[in-house]
Amino acid sequence: MSLSDTQEEAQVHEAAGTRAHLWVMAAYGFVSGLPLPLSGFTLRLWLSVGGVSLAVIGLTANIGLAYSLKFLWAPLLDQSAPPGVLGRFGRRRGWLLAIQPALAAAAVALALSNPARAPLISLAAGALVAFLSASQDIVIDAWRIELFPSRLQGAAMAAYVWGYRIAMLISTTGVIAAAARIGWNASLLGVAALIAFGTVVTLLAPEPHGMARQAMVGFVARMRQAVLEPLAEFLSRPGAIGILLFVALFKLGEAMAGIMTAPFYRALGFSQDAIAATGPFSLVATLAGITLGGWLVARIGVGRALLWTGWAQTIAMVMYVWLSLSAGYHRVLFGTVSVEAFAQGMADAAFITYLSGLCSMAFTATHYALLSSVAALTVHTLGGFSGVLAAALGWTHFYVLCSFAALPAMLLMLWLLRSYPPAEH
Repeated sequence: MSLSDTQEEAQVHEAAGTRAHLWVMAAYGFVSGLPLPLSGFTLRLWLSVGGVSLAVIGLTANIGLAYSLKFLWAPLLDQSAPPGVLGRFGRRRGWLLAIQPALAAAAVALALSNPARAPLISLAAGALVAFLSASQDIVIDAWRIELFPSRLQGAAMAAYVWGYRIAMLISTTGVIAAAARIGWNASLLGVAALIAFGTVVTLLAPEPHGMARQAMVGFVARMRQAVLEPLAEFLSRPGAIGILLFVALFKLGEAMAGIMTAPFYRALGFSQDAIAATGPFSLVATLAGITLGGWLVARIGVGRALLWTGWAQTIAMVMYVWLSLSAGYHRVLFGTVSVEAFAQGMADAAFITYLSGLCSMAFTATHYALLSSVAALTVHTLGGFSGVLAAALGWTHFYVLCSFAALPAMLLMLWLLRSYPPAEH
């Protein structure tokens, strides 16, 4: 066999291995996307059907804090060896094999709960699902970064997103449609079974090799390196406080509106089948919005794209006010879901690009994790009061308030873009 034949054969094997790894990445995206609605939209709709008060439903925003604060225990999962015999599977697979069965068990506990009789038990199970799901995300992100070379990170992320989006469609539209026929407990048990599939994925996945391991350091030292030093570097910049305030407020109005959509749709008289039918509209509109938002960033720059898409996101929330006055009109429901998802997708593309541009090359991953956490913290704290506000104001006035809640961030953005314009590459 000639040298060229040997090289060609090696390239064929490498391509086959890459395809296999991308399929595993898509499967990981699938098992990562399944749990998210179980502490979000799907859980809120189930609580609403069970007659739980709006104030309690609003508290579901707080149980998602785990996704915002996961950087706090990420150093522990990164530096500590997996427990017991699981260490034999390697650092990444070992931790996944510890987390994933527990995540499936938490999903089963949620599925077997009864929010109509004991809503606090359902909320506690949802919070446990969120914590374990966020922990799974930490390890899967590390697995992706270490396994795939830099030239394939984009392809790996694309595979992950498609798996993630399909899973979220199942955990929302699929569960809601199934619940109308076989009941909430049975449909959620089906999701728990799919979550348990994550263990199989991990057993089939390779353990990353050939990457130099960071020296084990004390937890306090690790936290200082991971959080305090990058935060100190960021806060030393001109306009840092204003930037952080803008990042925290940018999604507030949209988040307040979105947290209450499940009981809102029910209050307007829409059936579970009608609510389930919004899923494909939301998926297509979100992907289209992200695509257009990315094109705008490339075409007119991140600053102007953020400006235009931010105002589009703010104006789109007026659709909720229209919907509140259009009880029972399915076309208004589908139009509202589509317009809001499209505008949110556009804004997300520009906002993520803006956040990425704020990251120092010395602390890229940590700065992004911290900034994205700041962006989500307001959603999962102040957003928890949305149920109290909706109950006190009524749906129409509540969604008018949500529209105005976005204005402080928009005014801050105008000042930031003028005083500290983002670097355009």
